Amino acid sequence: MCGFIFSSSAPSEALKQGFDTLFHRGPDHQSLTTAYGCTWGFHRLSIMDLSHNGNQPFNHHGIQLVCNGEIYNYPHLKQMLESGYQFRSGSDCEVLIPLYERVGIDVMMKMLDAEFALVLVDGKTGKIFAGRDPMGIRPMFYGYDKQNGGIAFASEAKALVPFCRDVSPFPPGHYYADGEFICYNDIADPKTVVEQDVDTIAAHLRSKLEAGVIKRLSADAPLGFLLSGGLDSSLVCAIAQKHLDKPIKTFAIGMDTDPIDLKYAKEVAEFLGTEHTEVIMTKDEVLDALEKVIWHLETWDITTVRASIGMYLVCKYIRQHTDLKVLLTGEVSDEIFGYKYTDFAPNAAEFQKEAQKRIRELYMYDVLRADRCLAANSLEARVPFSDIDFVDYAMSINPERKMNVYNKGKYLLRKAFEGLDYLPDSILYREKAAFSDAVGHSMVDHLKAFAESRYSDQDLANAKSKYPYATPFTKESLLYRDIFEKFYPGQSHWIKDFWMPNKEWQGCNVNDPSARVLGNYGDSGK
Repeated sequence: MCGFIFSSSAPSEALKQGFDTLFHRGPDHQSLTTAYGCTWGFHRLSIMDLSHNGNQPFNHHGIQLVCNGEIYNYPHLKQMLESGYQFRSGSDCEVLIPLYERVGIDVMMKMLDAEFALVLVDGKTGKIFAGRDPMGIRPMFYGYDKQNGGIAFASEAKALVPFCRDVSPFPPGHYYADGEFICYNDIADPKTVVEQDVDTIAAHLRSKLEAGVIKRLSADAPLGFLLSGGLDSSLVCAIAQKHLDKPIKTFAIGMDTDPIDLKYAKEVAEFLGTEHTEVIMTKDEVLDALEKVIWHLETWDITTVRASIGMYLVCKYIRQHTDLKVLLTGEVSDEIFGYKYTDFAPNAAEFQKEAQKRIRELYMYDVLRADRCLAANSLEARVPFSDIDFVDYAMSINPERKMNVYNKGKYLLRKAFEGLDYLPDSILYREKAAFSDAVGHSMVDHLKAFAESRYSDQDLANAKSKYPYATPFTKESLLYRDIFEKFYPGQSHWIKDFWMPNKEWQGCNVNDPSARVLGNYGDSGK
């Protein structure tokens, strides 16, 4: 999970200050250089080709590039390009310069099967290009130099704030060229909608998810897996274990009281035969981590902050006690197949519309959480459910098939692995528990109680005038917003809104993002 900063201007003290804030993303090698009138900063986390040959920026024939990414189809691209280009490393990102030379920026973006954020300067034309993967798995922000208005890009917003104005997230599925942001892949919008029977859908989902996991097992650095015991992370682990010849390393976290997920994660780990580690967190550790987590996240959203604390702490443990550098995680599935609140969707059109909205915004929420919690601890996240081919297909399924007409959420995904010895049915068909709650209901209760002790009812009433944009509506959300503003004053627009159920749907007009408050939560998390 590397980190970079790029400016179309000369280096300044403020830029260097911003560059230093990204050290956690890549402690293995740092460089801050100038080329083609631009400033290039790179913090490397060595994953592919651990030698110095993989250090960035890459430069060839007057073209320079930085990329935080994994190019999963690089073996095929390399084979296509090697007759006209002498490769100098085993880094997957090295294919990008010769690919750009061969096909240009637009075609290159559409050819990548990857999680990436990149900046490329063509020194022969002076043109600046930048691009981001369709799901926004790899982060990137842009802004404009306060002194001369030149554009700048960085992996995290905090790196741009010292010297840029108008800092904003770089939109996923877009590339920047000639001063414009051009959409090359709106992955939420299927080009066709297919009507197939459940067995056919299940077979396609299984094969495509398997492929998405397997391609993410390639790394020159050691791999591990986050395992909550829920459906999504359990499937990722089950597929990986079937295709690797030694036990995978899995990690689960829970509160020292009521750690719901730990018992399910242990059940999965024992079934799969993984090398499993349980991490326990306490109330004091939760509260102590809160400000650090919000600084890393760059968000004030309730759900994201809650769910990040456990993830941050388990990643901190992994960083301190293992040699792992890459972790596979289970994000993105909920937004494609539905979550507890999507059971309330009034019809298939509304279900699809909601799924599209969530997929387009996911880079501000769960995807952001996965990136920042791991990058904060110098780890790389890989997200199989974000695989382009898998998401393309899943979003093209007739939404009538994806709605919960089976009396079981995510039925199609569960059906895809039924009876095939990937997971026991007790896990495959277990009700979902919200991750931010499932690490222990007491964690959220501790956070709420802490906020209650910090704020009066009048403080909350004053929030509307204090924060007219995305006004905090609970003391807990006011706590998070105040911490955010302490680090990033006036930058609340980085996040569009609170991640909440669709309040326009009957049964979803709630004042807490947790599924616990929904009428259909039932036995989830018990």
